[in-house]
Amino acid sequence: MSKTGFLTVVTAPHLFEKGCNLFTIFIVVIIAYYAIRVLRLIFTEIGRETITIPGFYPDWANPTFRLTFVLIIALALVICFPYLPGFNSPAFQGVSLFLGVLFSLGSTAVVANIVAGIILIYTRSFQEGDHVKIAEVVGDILEKNLLVTRIVTPKNVSVTIPNAAVLGSNIINYSGAARDRRIPPLILHTTITLGYDVPWRKVEDVLIAAAAATPDLLTDPSPFVLQTSLDDFYVSYELNVHTESPNQIPRIYSNLHKNIQDGCNAADIEILSPHYSAVRDGHHITIPADYLPQDYEPPSFRVHPLSPWLNLPSNAPPPTKAEPEQPT
Repeated sequence: MSKTGFLTVVTAPHLFEKGCNLFTIFIVVIIAYYAIRVLRLIFTEIGRETITIPGFYPDWANPTFRLTFVLIIALALVICFPYLPGFNSPAFQGVSLFLGVLFSLGSTAVVANIVAGIILIYTRSFQEGDHVKIAEVVGDILEKNLLVTRIVTPKNVSVTIPNAAVLGSNIINYSGAARDRRIPPLILHTTITLGYDVPWRKVEDVLIAAAAATPDLLTDPSPFVLQTSLDDFYVSYELNVHTESPNQIPRIYSNLHKNIQDGCNAADIEILSPHYSAVRDGHHITIPADYLPQDYEPPSFRVHPLSPWLNLPSNAPPPTKAEPEQPT
């Protein structure tokens, strides 16, 4: 290619060079296209468990394909960029530099969330539909992607949490046992306190019967009761039950509490935590008896009569009510 005045003369070698560049871009696009199609087919079959790879879980198939898709597109663009027309021009290089700086400055939080999203995917902390507690948010996983995680609370409130915040928080997954059979069924528990005058065997029978009458609870493993503390005035009874319906936890607790009240009322058990008060003779010295003299006698209560305050003699009888005069 040569320049003559204001005209640019395109020579045959230049046309051949441009044609080779376009052909190279075409070949790269075709290879990327068919590579994506083959990988889509493979990962789809992995997700359906038609193809199994030891150590590779089916729920990894879709996110792994998306990551591979992005990497193939990025690699194709890197290969094709030098063959684009005007790649070596100052304008093209200036725009590329500006876009690169803009992306670097504005993508710090985005990159952090993407990295956290990838870690959450491959650590299998939770899946869509799981009942979880992340930080102070409790609910069902509605959606998780590379940037954010969306949770729906039992009150139908949608909460969006960035993946970087999710990764930095404690994640409690109540649905872990439903997905992994190595984990025993989820245990729910509730506590009531009753006085020592109520026979503990009777209390445990009532609590076990209340658990048996509650839907969505398992009979195997069977429910059990623990006496968690013996306090000053009452005993704490903790009822433990098993369930495979973690998404129904609020409703299960409500039904269980209703059945506990019905059972206690039918068994004449009053649900309360008694507290007792006693008047202590404060005149007795609190020193151990071994340190007191043998002839020690505690003093009696000091009673102050009200006579001086009422201007009555100390031996005067109490005032009587005056009788009405009889009519004559």
